[in-house]
Amino acid sequence: MSRMNPKLIHVSKHIRDSSIAAHLSDNLHQQYHTRSLRVIKGDTVRVMRGEYNGIEGKIESVNTMTGTLAIEGIQREKVRGGNVKVRIHSSNVLITNLNLNDKYRQESMQGRLAKEKSKTRRKAKIQKGRKQMNEEKTK
Repeated sequence: MSRMNPKLIHVSKHIRDSSIAAHLSDNLHQQYHTRSLRVIKGDTVRVMRGEYNGIEGKIESVNTMTGTLAIEGIQREKVRGGNVKVRIHSSNVLITNLNLNDKYRQESMQGRLAKEKSKTRRKAKIQKGRKQMNEEKTK
């Protein structure tokens, strides 16, 4: 088992929770206009690094203390028999499908989309204003 960074032991829960994030797949990145999100139970992820590279499954549990995930289908056989879940660090996975059953997450995703729309509108206004200024200068 890997050791935990001693600096993270005394960090507040809300700060530690934000560090449990993973990159979104290309289609989710284009849809939600964000690169990464916090991983929650029920998300479908693909392992990108390590021994289990390429395996895809749903998240069964999230350990906020160590930043690791238990994913369906990723198990290892114990020496004395039986299976044990292998914990994968959240930085080593890619989110391929989101769990939108969480009301808080739905609202935050809607907020992100609205924020992106207003940002594009602002950019369009600025560009329009610059064009007008350039036309006035050339006259």
